[in-house]
Amino acid sequence: MALTINTNLSSLIVQNNLTKSTNQLNQAIERMTTGYKINHAADNAAGYSIARNWEAQLGSLDVAADNAATGADMLATLEDNYALVSSHVQRVRDLTEQAANGTYGSQSLAAINSEITARLQEIDRIAANCEFNGQKMMSGSLSSLAIQVGIDGNADKSQITLSDNLFKSGAVSALFGSEVGGLSNATIAEVAKRCSGYDVANHKKTTADAEKPTAMLSVIDNVINEISSRVTTLGAAQNRIESAIESIGVQTENITSSLSTLRDADVATESSNYIKAQILQQASATLLATANQTPSIALNLL
Repeated sequence: MALTINTNLSSLIVQNNLTKSTNQLNQAIERMTTGYKINHAADNAAGYSIARNWEAQLGSLDVAADNAATGADMLATLEDNYALVSSHVQRVRDLTEQAANGTYGSQSLAAINSEITARLQEIDRIAANCEFNGQKMMSGSLSSLAIQVGIDGNADKSQITLSDNLFKSGAVSALFGSEVGGLSNATIAEVAKRCSGYDVANHKKTTADAEKPTAMLSVIDNVINEISSRVTTLGAAQNRIESAIESIGVQTENITSSLSTLRDADVATESSNYIKAQILQQASATLLATANQTPSIALNLL
């Protein structure tokens, strides 16, 4: 190599290596402080794009999980209300069976009628007030609902449809009406009179066979069976939602694991790179001082 003054090739080589080692040092510091090995698109263009897509999917899965959990809470609320209704209907049946015993006089039947009336009024109150996020679930006015539990636009794959059968009316008129219980006139007063065998309006025992407590036991059994059928359908819908929640959890876990492999920095590797770059930087800085003095050797020839 020729000895020159205007061009110091050794210095240029050292400067270039110093820049490289400094860049490597800075990159190692950035990765260790952020925890990511992909911080900019330039680090890994394809990986950066994939990571952004996976992050978007994880965000959507979080929303889907919240949706499914909300749906599960809604159905749990409905189930709890049906449990209350069922307990009141069962008590009405017990009282009806009691009233069917011929040993009770008008005063006792009037007391039975009073409790039955109170129970039926409570059933109506529960049905009228059972709501979730403003949705009346036992009024009979709610149509089918779709729970969004997926992250794409395909409704068949991303939604669980809850049939309007889940949200039938739970009022006394519906439960004891002709479509379920079988009574043509299913007002609270009429149901209480036929169950207790006591006519409140006329203050006396009823005489018609259709109004005797014995005839009402099968009607009440139909109501109990109807409630059991509704709760069974409700349980099936709850199972679907629980399955969706588990599926979302599996998807989230797998995507998170893949994202970690792609994006997260290996601290041990980056620590090693940091030490290596630091040593090279210090060595280059020392050698640069020596290289910068190389042209001065020409003075020894003068």
